[in-house]
Amino acid sequence: MGIRSVFDGGELRREFEKNGIDGKFVGIIWKHVIGNNAKRESGEWDWEKQVPSLPSSAYSVLRSNFGGTKPLSSSLHSVFHSSDNLTSKLLIKLHNGEFVEAVIMRYDTRLGKYAGKPRPGGLRATLCISSQVGCKMGCKFCATGSMGFKNNLSSGEIVEQLVHASAFSQIRNVVFMGMGEPLNNYSAVVEAVRIMTGLPFQLSLKRITVSTVGIIHAINKLHNDLPGLNLAVSLHAPAQDIRCQIMPAARAFPLEKLMNSLQEYQRKSLQKILIEYIMLDGVNDGEQHAHQLGKLLETFQVVVNLIPFNPIGTLSQFKPTSEQKVSNFQKILRGTYNIRTTVRKQMGQDISGACGQLVVNIPDKSLARAEPLTDIEDLVI
Repeated sequence: MGIRSVFDGGELRREFEKNGIDGKFVGIIWKHVIGNNAKRESGEWDWEKQVPSLPSSAYSVLRSNFGGTKPLSSSLHSVFHSSDNLTSKLLIKLHNGEFVEAVIMRYDTRLGKYAGKPRPGGLRATLCISSQVGCKMGCKFCATGSMGFKNNLSSGEIVEQLVHASAFSQIRNVVFMGMGEPLNNYSAVVEAVRIMTGLPFQLSLKRITVSTVGIIHAINKLHNDLPGLNLAVSLHAPAQDIRCQIMPAARAFPLEKLMNSLQEYQRKSLQKILIEYIMLDGVNDGEQHAHQLGKLLETFQVVVNLIPFNPIGTLSQFKPTSEQKVSNFQKILRGTYNIRTTVRKQMGQDISGACGQLVVNIPDKSLARAEPLTDIEDLVI
């Protein structure tokens, strides 16, 4: 059996139960692992010293089943900071030698307005995390899809991305928008979210967003398993033929059935749904597409997030939509269909950490400094 993460909560609790150890110690262990970052990174970890007052049998279980003398199953290989210091990309090495990426995005919650009033709050960070090594969806505008699918992450490997990131910023929001299709790794993602919302992390479920290309059978059970979770749907086209052209996996999830599933999800959850729409020049960005999208969504409570296309080097067969066409698209959705529509700000392009750019590489560009931005996740709430 390979190395298991101590944050694989279900497995840790099962091992404790088998050995007659009270499950109350799980949260205590996690708190110490998160808090002792220096010892964790130095390789000088000693379970008895770093997590005192556990039953002696607990130390035996931890050493024999969860990484020996290492508190985490993954390691932070390298970190790249954008030149404006608003984005940091973490390259994380898993115990099997594969890599995943997680991206920290720093925002200012005071920017923009909510219900006509200035927003309270201040600076805070969102973490974009991965759920798989690679991805089998094959979206043609996404660098991750070029990797193919390698393996699912365990719940603990997902949570460890939050542990690594917490050493750099206080994370308030988590978005499953990194490498992989989260709902293709359903059970691990659900367990990871439950861990993140429990002790000691205590993230609010309304601050966690799971993005999907539209795995219908998983959407149908998501609200029952995680009521209050934010759902984001990578729609990217208002018609099935265009979706299939740019998102091959869409063939398995017909648009009509997907929209029926989302209608039922919204009926149960009473929450807005975030619609992600990447703007591809000459493909899905015309006025006719805006009207098609407006008609498709006019009975929903949604926020449409228009995403400028981020080039992915020689892999790219698309061009970005002009700012004028993006603006016109937004005006149609807002003005004609009264659909709340935003344009995602570009973050992390210089470190290949922007939307659609997550593939294991080393960035070598730089951007000018910028001021903190407002965050789309705050707009859905």
